[in-house]
Amino acid sequence: MGSRSHFVAVGQALEDVKEFGVYAEDLTAICQHLKSYGITSVAMESTGDYWQNLFTELIKHDFEVILCNGKFTKHAKGKKTDVKDARWIQKLHALGLLTSSFLPDQQTEILRTYARQRGNIIHQACDFKKNAKAS
Repeated sequence: MGSRSHFVAVGQALEDVKEFGVYAEDLTAICQHLKSYGITSVAMESTGDYWQNLFTELIKHDFEVILCNGKFTKHAKGKKTDVKDARWIQKLHALGLLTSSFLPDQQTEILRTYARQRGNIIHQACDFKKNAKAS
């Protein structure tokens, strides 16, 4: 996962790794590429915010998605590359060694958003009171 491209590995050979862009048509192309290999389950790292759009697109195309924390996919020594990372995650997933991170359902996510917004409003009100007293 990255800001400019996503690397997808469907096997361990170098030719099994393909680079895609990050725009909507690229995400659809990733899904079509995976389906062309008969893949039904995908593992991916939750890197920053870059994973979210691809995750949504994969779910929309009926893939089982294992969203992994990067600390569980760390590779051994050597120079880190996107191709090596993609192959490593594919290998771990093929061996059944990855577990998915917790992702709340839509109702829970909405409730969390409201709770955060409430906290922000309370914080702003407190700041406003402090500034009013200081004046």
